[in-house]
Amino acid sequence: MNSLLEFHSVSRRFGRSKALKDATFRVPAGSITALLGPNGAGKSTALKIALNLLRPSSGSATVLGTDSRKIGPDQLARIGYVADGMEMPEWMTVERFLAWCRPLYPKWDRDFESTLRKQFGLPADRKLKHLSRGQRMKAALVSALAYRPELLVLDEPFSGLDPLVRDEFITGLLELAGGEGFSVILSSHDIDEVDRLADHVVMLNHGEVIIDESTDSLLSRHRRVEILLPENFGNLPQLPATWIAAESSGRVLRFADTAHDPGAFAELAARHFPGCSPPDVRPLTLRELFVTLVRTGRVDAWT
Repeated sequence: MNSLLEFHSVSRRFGRSKALKDATFRVPAGSITALLGPNGAGKSTALKIALNLLRPSSGSATVLGTDSRKIGPDQLARIGYVADGMEMPEWMTVERFLAWCRPLYPKWDRDFESTLRKQFGLPADRKLKHLSRGQRMKAALVSALAYRPELLVLDEPFSGLDPLVRDEFITGLLELAGGEGFSVILSSHDIDEVDRLADHVVMLNHGEVIIDESTDSLLSRHRRVEILLPENFGNLPQLPATWIAAESSGRVLRFADTAHDPGAFAELAARHFPGCSPPDVRPLTLRELFVTLVRTGRVDAWT
């Protein structure tokens, strides 16, 4: 699968501190990629490098097939950007704001702009400063999508939005991404919302990439396992390295299998727990997987 954004062993230093450490990941074409991680993980640094706002200390990044250090107006006209807290000319009405944006993008689609405004219910004659936080985010999204970018960069777009507006925002984004075929990289702290959106996950921790995988693949190889041990079972055996976050409560043993294969798992379970009933095995959500990684120290907690 082609990638619209690729990082190749990218490191970025700020004095003695490393914000990114040999980071390698990709944003597949046509995907909604979630960029996850706690504060200080390197998410913002990665996005700034992708947009040529920062340069890598070592390694390289390519955006739309171009070295990130060389992207200019031609590439930026193919990239949309919406961020929490981004500055907007709040004295302008929605109509004037979009009219101000139109000449900046040769491929601006007035019909698509009109469709987006209706879909998001934006009042044309209202000043941006009089809009709710959610409406301002929608206005920013319209301004970033009306020229039909190939890559949409969203930096914490859900911050401060109430649940209803989040749902509207996400539903609209899913419909647009599916219908228009653009790719999205979404930096967020909100695991639950990302779980609904993303089909590819990149997770950073202390500047290092610990996950770069499709959501389907990631969740299909992780399972939550619960085993009821007999009363006279004795000491627990040494578990395989791929069985993590083990905890017991009375006779119940729980752990996560990080490389689940039904046939191989059944054989291993029978060998390690002879005489036990078949284990209860179920999928993990992205949030449950995150909690498991936190408990095992593989990633720092965040809210």
